[in-house]
Amino acid sequence: MTEIKHRSVPVNGITLNIAEAGEGPLVVLLHGFPESSYSYRHQLTALAEAGYHAVAPDQRGYPRSEHPASVDDYSILHLVGDVVGLIGALGAPDAVVVGHDWGSPVAWNTALFRPDLVRGVVSLSVPFQPRGDIAPLDGVRAAFGEKFYQIYFQEPGVAEKELEGDTAAMFTKMFYWYSGDSPQVQNLITDENGMTGSLALPEELPSWFTAEDIAAYTAEFGEEGFTGALNWYRNIDRNWELTTAWAGARITVPAMFLGGAKDPVVNWFDPATLELAMSPAVENLASFGLVEGAGHWIQQERPDETNAALIAFARSVDR
Repeated sequence: MTEIKHRSVPVNGITLNIAEAGEGPLVVLLHGFPESSYSYRHQLTALAEAGYHAVAPDQRGYPRSEHPASVDDYSILHLVGDVVGLIGALGAPDAVVVGHDWGSPVAWNTALFRPDLVRGVVSLSVPFQPRGDIAPLDGVRAAFGEKFYQIYFQEPGVAEKELEGDTAAMFTKMFYWYSGDSPQVQNLITDENGMTGSLALPEELPSWFTAEDIAAYTAEFGEEGFTGALNWYRNIDRNWELTTAWAGARITVPAMFLGGAKDPVVNWFDPATLELAMSPAVENLASFGLVEGAGHWIQQERPDETNAALIAFARSVDR
């Protein structure tokens, strides 16, 4: 079995922990919320065995990596800067950049800002969304109301209280109810108990998510909490202001999208027309797929399908 190793790397003025395996062309795997490099445990080994240097950083504000104190230090420019710095620190000329959940906007914007460093870009779960005409939080308020989870995450200390309470129960509920095993697709609307407090604990865990996985995530976040991760959300409107210069810009590098048909994020859009909707802003959408029965945590729920798609795409853009 291929070994996953960890080490610290100085990047963009901070220190990031990375999980890595294998040798060869670089593939950078960017996790989402509330996850870590652990979410790519299946992909790191599969990519390594396929001949790639697979690297999953714990991104800024997440366990084992540095947590800058200021909310302003979590803008999209900082996050993309970390990826650019990591590619350089690893001595690679370029990388296939893969993102899931929050990692997807970072991957998309790395391809948008620095296409010279990106052989190909992959998004798991989150389509590319061109910069709109109104501030994003105004847009989600109009579409979903004040109880949408992104609004709930804005006030410092509020979401932290929920997430840092019974963290093991929170992870159990989060991963179950937003997966394809959930009996219904969640709407991402909070209530008086927050995002997960009113959800029931599942009677049994799905086969892809074990008690050991819950323990791993709980241990990671138990020491450092969630403020750094939540600060990404607290820059949503600021990111829109900072990216004015890229209004109308398009993704030009080869791109891949893979999502779950039961993913709440995919279902914000019309899944039937999503590929067509992405195509004007993503010039070379070389691979598009929706996995029936899968939810939001696609690389953990369906590792075999995800690994096969990633390896095929990486090989298609090898230089």
